[in-house]
Amino acid sequence: MEICNWGNYPRIDATLIDFDNAEDLLLPLAEKKSLIARGLGRCYGDSALNETIISTLRFNRLLAFDDNTGVLTCEAGVSLKEIIDVFMPRGWFLPVTPGTKYVTVGGAIASDVHGKNHHNAGTFSNHLISVAVLLSSGSIQSCSRHENGDLFWSTCGGMGMTGIIVQATFQLIPIPSSYIVQETLRAGNLGQIMELFETSIDWTYTVAWIDCLTTGKTQGRSILMRGKHAKAENLTQWKEATEPFAIKAASKINIPVFMPNWILSNSSVRLFNSLYYNKAPRHTQRSITDYDKFFYPLDSLINWNRIYGKRGFTQYQFVLPKEGSGKGLKKILARISAAGLGSFLGVLKLFGKQNNLISFPMEGYTLALDFPINERLFPFLDTLDDIVLDYGGRLYLTKDVRMSERIFRGGYKKSEKFIALKHRYDPQNKFQSMQSQRLGI
Repeated sequence: MEICNWGNYPRIDATLIDFDNAEDLLLPLAEKKSLIARGLGRCYGDSALNETIISTLRFNRLLAFDDNTGVLTCEAGVSLKEIIDVFMPRGWFLPVTPGTKYVTVGGAIASDVHGKNHHNAGTFSNHLISVAVLLSSGSIQSCSRHENGDLFWSTCGGMGMTGIIVQATFQLIPIPSSYIVQETLRAGNLGQIMELFETSIDWTYTVAWIDCLTTGKTQGRSILMRGKHAKAENLTQWKEATEPFAIKAASKINIPVFMPNWILSNSSVRLFNSLYYNKAPRHTQRSITDYDKFFYPLDSLINWNRIYGKRGFTQYQFVLPKEGSGKGLKKILARISAAGLGSFLGVLKLFGKQNNLISFPMEGYTLALDFPINERLFPFLDTLDDIVLDYGGRLYLTKDVRMSERIFRGGYKKSEKFIALKHRYDPQNKFQSMQSQRLGI
């Protein structure tokens, strides 16, 4: 069957294997030369693509939950949406969530996902208690920080290279309601938005939309959204106060077909960015919003990836160390504007400290930009790669579809140790993806 991930590029013919029990995987492990696990396919590029793909979606049972501590054990195919639907009405929420809830627990661990609260909560692995991994030998190995630590840290953020994640135990967080107190602030340029991030460090969640096409004094103009979980005294509307943990039925809009390429012209992106920025309030605006609108605004657009056309798109996400972030971001934004390769969805976040083996975040600023695939794009992104590396940064493996082995090894300083551990736990190199082959893993 033809299969692709969220970026709709590349598309390949692959054999998809479902399973109900881990024992079902022993035969494919023995027979197939190589394979890779895949959940809901929300990684953007080729990191969950192989001629043989193990789908975890039927392996999705909730196994145990402690109402007193919030500790949950589940199978790897459980989605973040399923966890929210079951446990938010009971006053519990995910400790870390990416920008979509259509991600499996196994995928969240393999990508070691981050969210709008990395500056104070870190990545998903910070809240993991233990993980069970099916190794290429056919044995299931439990690991944690204190037991088989090398396997644990090479699995968190390891993009499925150590084995198939089959089970996880992790900590949910208690929340006072399903609503968020949100403040929206407008910043006139990159310096102002970075200052707002620094002065918003006490807020639980921070994220900014950034205009990547403006130049001069308005380069990097942005809109900051910061939030915290709403308490009872914040809920003034009658329904909010009487149903503080309500899960509202969000309205959905479907993108039924792939959009024509001309919609994403340089002029249309500039127009959209100008309208979006000028629509934002000039002064701080406070509001109460439900969790879905705050954390997952794009989930209301079904098949939003079709906006980028049949050729697909890639999300270019990088992080720069905090010390050089300002200069590096200015240089990259200038290159993007000069090339006229703008993005509707420019997202800027501030990361806190982190020094895991293979996880993406480091203390500094991360910028994510969506680009439609065309003949100019990859050579242009190669030039951005060198700037990212010059400033000590790296690219996010979960979003990548074209990074070179040189850029991977240059950005991930512990990549050699990771690769050595991968081959210790997978000596036959059974677990491969198109990405791992490209990166020499």
